[in-house]
Amino acid sequence: MISSVGERPRRAAGSGAVAMVFVGCSVAVSSLLVGSPLFTVQALRYALASVLLLAFARGRVVVPRGPDWLWLGGIAATGLVLFNVALVYGSRHAEPAVLGVAVASVPVVLAAIAPLLRGARPAVRALAAALVVTGGAALVEGLGRSDALGLLWAVTVFGCEAAFTLLAVPVLGRHGPWGVSVHTTWIATLMFAAIGLAREGPGAVLRLDRTDLVAIGYLAVCVTALAFVLWYSSVDRLGAERAGLLTGIAPASAALCGIALGRPVPGPLVWAGIAVVTLGLALGLRPSNARPEPRPEPEPVPVPGPAQDAAMPSRTRSRPHRNCAVET
Repeated sequence: MISSVGERPRRAAGSGAVAMVFVGCSVAVSSLLVGSPLFTVQALRYALASVLLLAFARGRVVVPRGPDWLWLGGIAATGLVLFNVALVYGSRHAEPAVLGVAVASVPVVLAAIAPLLRGARPAVRALAAALVVTGGAALVEGLGRSDALGLLWAVTVFGCEAAFTLLAVPVLGRHGPWGVSVHTTWIATLMFAAIGLAREGPGAVLRLDRTDLVAIGYLAVCVTALAFVLWYSSVDRLGAERAGLLTGIAPASAALCGIALGRPVPGPLVWAGIAVVTLGLALGLRPSNARPEPRPEPEPVPVPGPAQDAAMPSRTRSRPHRNCAVET
């Protein structure tokens, strides 16, 4: 029983880690879409992801009601639409490292705010681990240069990345990882499609070539459909503050994927940053030493038999009668 309980956090951490590996590798894939119609590309990406999620959800999706629409719409508007817009426009004013550090700072805000949403205090160990992971991710990304507008976009990226997780906390209980993923993707599809038609026109889709379509396919399948479900599963089981530490894996995986794609081997600071991220993950995801005490098994209540009845004191023993055998 104890080993099965320990398996759940490990599986949840593994789910979040795989999701961040997909996100990290998407950096190289996204570079193939430079110059493509942004909103049309994203509309196709999320439309394909929505179809895949619905096909595999198998009845695990319920219709939102009441405040659910606000939370799910907020995730789509900030964590999906505005986040991607901020990345594209921010890259025109800031080096990628600036935006990467903004994303890498999210574990700190998740460790500080997520417990407050549950009415609890932030844990010192979670905050310390978040700071370590953020520092390591900053070493991997580097600092980079930016103008004032680039810094503003970086702050926007930071806020949208945090909102992607925090806004999901109130609805994960009712909708689960599948429901949150399905609803946010189809809502984002409508938003991107509306903006794309207004800014890029209906003919923008005809300007996409084979490379664009391959990149869209990877983003839809791996970075959206798979990564969303894996990430929200991790948040649902670990909590936002512990799952948030796993975002430090994204810049590390981006560096390693770059090597696999033939880019130069990173310098010593990048490797040092990967080691620091690993240390922060070990600190924050380490299970607590205190284990819940096993519940004592209830003692069986003895059923009085003929021998026990004979051994009982005379004042508690019932008076024998002729129909005793019949009644028993």
